[in-house]
Amino acid sequence: MPLRLAILIVAIPFLAGPPLQAAENQYEPAWAGVAPTRVLRHAHSNGDALVKAVAALKPGDQLVLAAGVYSVDRLWDIRVSGSLEAPIWIVADKGASVVFTRSNAKQNVVNIAQDGPVAYLCLRGIEITGGDQGLRLHQCSEVWIDQCHIHHTDGVCLSANIASTRKLFLTRNHIHHGSGHGEGMYLGSHDGEHVMSESVIALNHIHDCGGSQGDGIEIKQGCWGNLIAENDIHDTNYPCIIAYGTGGRPVNIIERNLCRRSGDHAIQVTGEAIVRNNVVIGASGSGFASTDHESKTRNLQVLHNTIINTGRAFSGSSWNGREGLVVANNVLYSRNKEALRFPSGDDGVTIAGNIILGDAPKTGTFKGRGLEDFANLAWDGSAFNAKPTTQAPFDHADARYLLEFDFKGEKRKSATSGALAR
Repeated sequence: MPLRLAILIVAIPFLAGPPLQAAENQYEPAWAGVAPTRVLRHAHSNGDALVKAVAALKPGDQLVLAAGVYSVDRLWDIRVSGSLEAPIWIVADKGASVVFTRSNAKQNVVNIAQDGPVAYLCLRGIEITGGDQGLRLHQCSEVWIDQCHIHHTDGVCLSANIASTRKLFLTRNHIHHGSGHGEGMYLGSHDGEHVMSESVIALNHIHDCGGSQGDGIEIKQGCWGNLIAENDIHDTNYPCIIAYGTGGRPVNIIERNLCRRSGDHAIQVTGEAIVRNNVVIGASGSGFASTDHESKTRNLQVLHNTIINTGRAFSGSSWNGREGLVVANNVLYSRNKEALRFPSGDDGVTIAGNIILGDAPKTGTFKGRGLEDFANLAWDGSAFNAKPTTQAPFDHADARYLLEFDFKGEKRKSATSGALAR
């Protein structure tokens, strides 16, 4: 099950300002509490019967599926929509193992909105395995994928890259062992033609992403206004989280994620984002990396993260002379290389309140001691309790960028750098 970290911190304006305020239910759509007007029970495990039952759903319906393996060997496109007052729910019965699959990889297991828009639909508690891609979202808005288990597919596990989407809610899913390009989640299209906006990707457990690439969560160029929060992502070939720019639209928020054991950089962000309160441990590349990629690096704040790596902790390759770049109140530990590196220069970069182990600019940095500064942490990510000890020299956070709440949603009682309060 996903690592449950804490309550969400509400997004703040791009420039660090007033303290964050905790808010409940921020990961769920506005219609999450709407009760169904009609409950239908489906106990026929024949795949064709399931397709017909889903196609007949009307706004306000809830389809409760009995345990079984539902194999659908044709192209299956879910095309039913609800409304704000009457969503449609497709859910596994309580305690039931409900599996969607197919006998070959000629099609995706499930598509939603391939041949027309779909809105106000929830898919919950379903296991999806086999096929080409496990679940592909097309012309979707207000679609909630919750507590699903998507794994061992021939392609990407979950994608939303063939049409623009908005207000997706991808929460509490367990995703692993995709093939092909191997992403856990592929969101937005490669050329920026199709974007995901105003969506929530939270509380997912994503791991063992392989194939030819194998990102955990990939958010493509132009995707904007999205929240990526409280995900537990580990053992990925490519970055655990990779995000590009927004094209000048509202920034993406990447917060309170646990990322470890990446075969590349653990988190890679081009720009136009706030990256805060994440714990990052163990990467073959840098713990955090940022460079021009499909857009220019600009308007990027990296605040109160704990980044621990045998190699570089932080690398800003295209940061010299760019606007709105801030590295503040982080703990950046490198065992063998630089803690904080700007190979092209750091002109105009705000560097403040960072605790470092390894080489770094002198301005805005303070020396840490080593892994003894944490409760229980290993360089390879096998232990990842990054709470600072009472002796850790972390009381150097810059008040301009101080976040009131930490990785666990707890209030900081002092100006402590890093993702976790003392």
